[in-house]
Formats: sequence, structure tokens, C-alpha cells
Amino acid sequence: MKTSIATVSLSGELPEKLDAIAQAGFDGVEIFENDFLAFDGSARDVGRMVRDHGLEITLFQPFRDFEGMPEPQRSRTFDRAERKFDVMQELGTDLVLVCSNVSPIALGGLDRAATDFRELGERAAKRGLRVGYEALAWGRHINDHRDAWEIVRRADHANIGLILDSFHTLARKIDVNSIRSIPKEKIFIIQLADAPLIDMDLLYWSRHYRNMPGEGDLPVLDFMRSVAATGYDGYLSLEIFNDLFRGGSTRSIAIDGHRSLIYLGDQVKRSEPDIAMTVPDMPGPVEVNGVEFVEFAANEEDAEELASLLRTLGFRKTGKHKTKEVGRYSQGSINLVINTEREGFAHSSYAVHGTSAYALGLNVADAGATLERARALGAEQFGQSVGPSEIGMPAIRGVGGGVLYFVDGKSELKNIWAIEFEPVEDDIATKDAGLLQFDHVAQTMNFDEMLTWLLFYTSILKARKTPMVDIIDPAGIVRSQVVENETGTLRITMNGAENRRTLAGHFLAEKFGSSVQHLAFRTDDIFKTAAALKANGFVPLQISPNYYDDIEARFGLDPDLSDRLKEANILYDRDESGEYLQLYSPNYGEGFFFEIVERKGYRGYGAPNAIFRIAAQKRYIRPQGMPRTR
Repeated sequence: MKTSIATVSLSGELPEKLDAIAQAGFDGVEIFENDFLAFDGSARDVGRMVRDHGLEITLFQPFRDFEGMPEPQRSRTFDRAERKFDVMQELGTDLVLVCSNVSPIALGGLDRAATDFRELGERAAKRGLRVGYEALAWGRHINDHRDAWEIVRRADHANIGLILDSFHTLARKIDVNSIRSIPKEKIFIIQLADAPLIDMDLLYWSRHYRNMPGEGDLPVLDFMRSVAATGYDGYLSLEIFNDLFRGGSTRSIAIDGHRSLIYLGDQVKRSEPDIAMTVPDMPGPVEVNGVEFVEFAANEEDAEELASLLRTLGFRKTGKHKTKEVGRYSQGSINLVINTEREGFAHSSYAVHGTSAYALGLNVADAGATLERARALGAEQFGQSVGPSEIGMPAIRGVGGGVLYFVDGKSELKNIWAIEFEPVEDDIATKDAGLLQFDHVAQTMNFDEMLTWLLFYTSILKARKTPMVDIIDPAGIVRSQVVENETGTLRITMNGAENRRTLAGHFLAEKFGSSVQHLAFRTDDIFKTAAALKANGFVPLQISPNYYDDIEARFGLDPDLSDRLKEANILYDRDESGEYLQLYSPNYGEGFFFEIVERKGYRGYGAPNAIFRIAAQKRYIRPQGMPRTR
């Protein structure tokens, strides 16, 4: 499997782009003409830079408005083509992309276009070059790859072939099975892009909203299955136009791009096992049995305060690490770990972010296989020295530079709590609150990071992403999307902040980066839980009384139920699947909080309630300019 990316897909200057492309693991690069024209060096210099990075120039593009032109414009297009050929030979590439004509003076007719390409093929052959024809979705006469293929077929020249772009085919909802009958030797390169489903002008959609395969909503896998069925085993190349990517991290976007292609190739191989395409071997997507633990990094003072809050939630201290200053707090199947070590990664995380939930442990079917798949998909392995009475847990770096650990039930990892921790009896009495398990983990990040981490999770784990929803904050919009599995044993909500005035944005600014902002625990009886919490001294987030008058009318609630909700500060939502009840803690620190939920068939996350919850939480936020008390 050979991977490539167009320079237009990345931000930065050409040398920076080439370095990022090589570092991400690509084999080749498409040189977009504007990147070449903006570069001060010669075509030979560009070609030398590319080869010095161990890359191949897979394509020079684009050559516009060629076929079907009337005279004298037709003659000038051939003159322009010869100039392009000069540049290609200096660059050291043999393939140029010709996109279908959009000129208002272009003439239609398949035979006319085929004649033009036959002549262009003759000129290219004299120089040992090839020409690939691509149907733009908004082409004046040719906007369907089936018509482009017919032109290539009629041109009947060895140096003229087809370039297929997933966006142009899928945006027009063209049957991808029509690709299966195209001879593989006539497909010169495959360009790939995904996109969110948006009803807008095709050109604008393409120029601003493309993203990596797996990050959008188009059926790119179906497209690639049809390509693979031809026996094609050439370059898979990304051509992405995206406003966020143009201003994003060159290195991160290049890594995302390479991951997306490897993930796509793996999906194709699993659905079409007899394909000729060579795809890296890796274990399959990983089944997640649940969240095993969340670990906090803290200092001694903050740890005491956090532990006190956990006890009001019904948690008891159940273990102490045998060799480190690490405590375990448990309830139901929920494990929370507080790490106050003064060296190691947890301490480094505390030094940067303050007290935070820096590590997440997932219980998976096979921890070793999970790590192997993650590494194959470009994840950064995490490791630190393992002391006495410790197990080296497989781990990778995750959101915000935190850690994602993997444990399983088939290795010694299943006994990690017994091996690493001594059981203790909590000397502070607390009442069990009926919390059973993690319902979901909520991670907050800058909006422009969301696609990266959605692809990260969905490529490694056996999980899907839900549609994006808008979370209304009185100070702006926060975009939210969820990674979850079918059984509900994995639910990670990802919230993208666009300004620091929102609660999510404030949290990011105060924590110096992305992190877990809240943990949600499930109960089977939220009213019983609320009573136990009250007995423990827990004070819930105070919700406006006006909210309860509204939901009573909106949902037709029994007044007695409405009164019970109001008394306990429990939020309520209902959809076609069932009911959802939510109870929140006030903020801990600069925006971290806990949530308790009861699900009655409900599949969502209470998005309609977010504005009321956030308004209540903002009353606890430290005013801007006021110093911290500790």
C-alpha cells in the first residue's frame, strides 16, 4: 500500500509541508502548482528536496481547462501543456492531473475531448510522461467519472489514463460499482477525501469542508472497495481542502492523513480479503468492555480536597499502592485513582495542568493487540520505568498529551489491583450512593482538534461516532460529538470549544490544554442516589426553579415528579427511546465536575439541558482577573 498526500492539504511553507509528510510516514507527495509557484527555488530544487526526504512526486497538478476548447484557445492549451511538461521533467515526476473543463467557452462532445487527449498523449509519450483525467463534480460538460472514463477509453492511448477522486464521485452520489469494470492499468492514481454531509454548492463544499477519510460522512469505504475490486495497487493519495487544516498544525494533520489511509486500507482488506492492494497487517478493531479506571494527578493538598468530594459521592478508599503515593477509591465497578507522586509522568502532568484527570484506563478484549493496532495506526506508545510490584500496562499517548492505558481479562493485567495495591479500610465513614459504573467520560478540547481525536478513537477501537450537536453556552457554542460502541460500554463525549468565554473554553485556558472535564456515573435509581448523597454531605449543583416549571409543561410531567426533580436539582430529558435524569456536582477547581445519570432506554447525553447546567455552573467560576485562592 503506497500512500501520498497533496501539498495543498497542509498548512505552512513547502519545506515545512515536505518535512511533515515524510515524518508522518507517507511514500509520496502530490505537488500542487500554487505551492511550487510560491516557492523561491527551481523545479529541480523542489524535486531534490522531495527525494532528500525519501519521497516520490506522485503527481503534478492541476492542469485546468484543457479539453474541448475552440480555436485559438485550443492551440494555446497545448502550448500550456508543453510548459507543464517542462516543469514535470525538472521536478522528476511523470504524471500530471488534468481536471475536466469548467470554462464557459468549452465545447461538449466525448469524441472531441477524446481527440484532444489522444493528441496530448502523443506529446506526453515523446517525453515519457503520463496524463490523468479527472471529472470535477462541477465540470461544465464532464462531471461524472463514467464520462471521463469513456473519454479515456476512446482516446485509446497508453499515456492517457483516469484519475478517480472519491469526493467528486460521492458528492454527486454516483454509483461506485461502476468503477469495478475499469481496467486497473487505466487508473493512474486514486485521490481520497471525505466530507460532512452538508447541502451546499458543490464547489464551495469541496473547497472548504473536505476532511480525511473516516472524519466525515461520505461512504469512502464503499468507493475504495470498488477501486480494490479492479486489482488496483497504486498510490492512494489525499487531496484535502479544509479551512481548519489550512490554519492547523502541519505535523498533526499529516499524521491524521497517514492514519486515515492505513485505517481505510485495513477496512478494505477486511471486507475484500482477495484484493491485490498490500495493506499493513494489524489486529482488528478492539472491543471495549468498559472504563477500568480514571487517574488524577494532584498534590497532597488538592488530593485531600478531591478525596473529600469523592466520599460525599459515596466512594471509599479501597487501596493504597504498594510502592507509590497513589490511592484507589471505588464504588460499584468504578475505580478512581489519585496520584500524588513527586516524580514521573503524573507529577509532570500536574506541574503543567494542575490537578486533572490525566489518564484513562480501558478494559479491552486484548490489551497487547490493542497496543499493536494503535502503533500500526501511528499512535505514540507511552512507557515509563516499572518498579517493584508493578505491571507494565500497555499504553499510548492520548488527548491533551495524557495517557490511555489498556487492561484485559486474559493476562496478568486482570489482577492489577491485587498485584499493585494493598487493600485498606477507609477510616472515614461514607454511605454507598448506588453508583454502578462509568456512563461516559467527557473530554474538552479546542474545536480544531476534534477531527484528530475522533479519527484516533474510531480507527483503534471498535466504536462509531455520533452526529455532531451544538451545546449552547450563554457565551457561545460548543460542538459536541460522541465516540461510543453498540453495547454502551464505551462512551467518550468530545466537546470542542471555540472561545474561552464558554465554560469549556475557560476550562481549556485554565488547564493549559485539552483534558477530561467531567466524569459521568450511572445509577439505577437517581432519587435514591440523591438521598444517599445528601446524607454524605454532598451539595448538588443548584438549578434555576424556572427550569422545572418549563419541563413540567413541556413534557406533561406529573406535578409530584416535577417537585421531586426540583427538590433534588435533577435535570430531565425524554426522547423516542426513553428518559434521562441528570444530577451534577458544582465545579471542582476551574470547571471540572461530576455527573450522575439514570438511563431508561435513552441513547443521548442530555444536550437540551446543557444550557441550564452551564448557566448554573458559571456561577461558580472565578471572575476574570481575580486570583486563585490556592
